[in-house]
Amino acid sequence: MESIQNQLESRLKTHFTPVFSEIVNESHMHNVPPGSESHFKITVVSDKFNGLRLVKRHQEVYGLVADLLSGPIHALALHTMTAEEWAAKGNVPDSPDCLGGGR
Repeated sequence: MESIQNQLESRLKTHFTPVFSEIVNESHMHNVPPGSESHFKITVVSDKFNGLRLVKRHQEVYGLVADLLSGPIHALALHTMTAEEWAAKGNVPDSPDCLGGGR
């Protein structure tokens, strides 16, 4: 069976044809069993985001992975940018420490 991370990468690349994309499995930062694929930080830089508000960009990503969100994925940290925004920003913030799950 294909890993959750590979499924995310494939779907995002096919749908958004990104200039840059990065999917980081951050499950190890949370109170989950070793080897889990439940928490991801996703960065997608795509021309398909031109003219779209942040909420609409996120809705597009959520729609693309809805089946995974109803199953193995518990949380997504989304960073969706146009190429121009990426050039101006140039980086993605670190994710905050987990505050839940009994840690």
